[in-house]
Amino acid sequence: MAFSWKLYGDGSTPPPGEAVAPDERLSWGRTAGIGAQHVVAMFGATFVFPLVMGLDPNLAIMMSGVATIVFLLIVQGKVPSYLGTSASFVGAVFAIRELGGDDGSVTGAILAAGVVLAIVGLLIHFLGTRVIHAVLPPAVTGAVVLLIGFNLAPVVADIYWPQDQWVALLTMAFVIVGSLVLPGFWARISIFLALIFGYALSWILDQTVGEITSVTPVSAGEALPHFRTDFSGVQAADWFGLPAFHAPSFEVNFILLVLPAVIALLAENAGHVKAVAEMTDRDLDPSLGRAIFGDGVGTVIASSVGGSPTTTYAENIGVMAATRVYSTAAYYVAALVAILFGLCPKFGALIAATPGGVLGGITVVLYGMIGLLGAKIWKENQVDFANPINLVPLAAGIIIAVGNVDLQVTEDFSLQGIALGTIVAVVGWHVARVLAPREMQDALRTESGYAGGTGPAVGHTGVHEDRDRTAKPRKDEGPH
Repeated sequence: MAFSWKLYGDGSTPPPGEAVAPDERLSWGRTAGIGAQHVVAMFGATFVFPLVMGLDPNLAIMMSGVATIVFLLIVQGKVPSYLGTSASFVGAVFAIRELGGDDGSVTGAILAAGVVLAIVGLLIHFLGTRVIHAVLPPAVTGAVVLLIGFNLAPVVADIYWPQDQWVALLTMAFVIVGSLVLPGFWARISIFLALIFGYALSWILDQTVGEITSVTPVSAGEALPHFRTDFSGVQAADWFGLPAFHAPSFEVNFILLVLPAVIALLAENAGHVKAVAEMTDRDLDPSLGRAIFGDGVGTVIASSVGGSPTTTYAENIGVMAATRVYSTAAYYVAALVAILFGLCPKFGALIAATPGGVLGGITVVLYGMIGLLGAKIWKENQVDFANPINLVPLAAGIIIAVGNVDLQVTEDFSLQGIALGTIVAVVGWHVARVLAPREMQDALRTESGYAGGTGPAVGHTGVHEDRDRTAKPRKDEGPH
């Protein structure tokens, strides 16, 4: 039964070496406590990413709870995980807005990507993982994840950082230092703590130094004096109410821009399912297709009402590793709490008032991490860049995406940045593999994941992989 859990022992915390299985639970009081930890763990990234995408963070929080419940039902409670806001769509969303797209255009494109992800999940469930391994080998998957992250560099440099460079610098320093020196769980939420730090610092500077003169997103490129924090929206917001729903709209050009994010989500889901399988000592390969399908459905449901795209969260996997509690009951608690947060417009207004300099300090780390996770996939799968099949087409695709190169196909249709870079990387790699001399093809087959075996063609993109696998907290890893 989806809502039936066996009580673990007497309901107290498991002793060293023991763990609470997904179909078990602690006492409801302790389960609620673990659920609260999951809320805190997912909190920072779940509302930072909709904030930088220009979507309603309150709605994102609420729909993350709804999507998590749907996900748990689809995987039949076998894959404990929380679905928070995905970072993989940020670059494409910025591109859509630069081309004149509104909120409806953004969420419509995201919804279409969710449908594609769900379909891929069904294919994996019925046909097996070899299909994905053949289409998206490690070299290609890593390149797409990398170009998605690095394409966002101009957003930090041109939009957020200039609003308050010193607050941005100090917030960035807090993220770096906090992720290294804070103990266990606190290191995992260093992004969230940095946001609080930067927010408080901005308010203190407003009270002591006064206004800052800088360019803001609404100043039309002109540097104007303004306070770093503005709580007028918070004061005007109600304590209770529904978030701002809106209907999606669909345009083919915008949909093509977000489809590369599907590749990143495949990598992320595959890695997280693998990490959970190793922690729980269970074979979850049969559930991989369901998990990807569940993430796709969660994204469709969230974006259909104006919410943000979803993905499984490494932070919450880290909470399980630290607590040894894998009970899905705790995730249902976390999902219900997130839904309640979404019913508080004042809370959403407070999030939306985050100073631009604070976002600059946070996103300079987050966007770089997204890119480097692509390199992590290469490293884990021993991708050989001495082989021109890997080197040449992927190099071209990455530079096209990072440089936001534009290809005008017709008068009304163009490909640029992430979309064009992904097409060049994926199609170029397969064409290169066919055209390459026999010795290059033979060398490619010796790489991990290429020989048609069970090696992962998509790697774990969560930052906490080592900690997730060993279930032993460490200090040498950063936030999601």
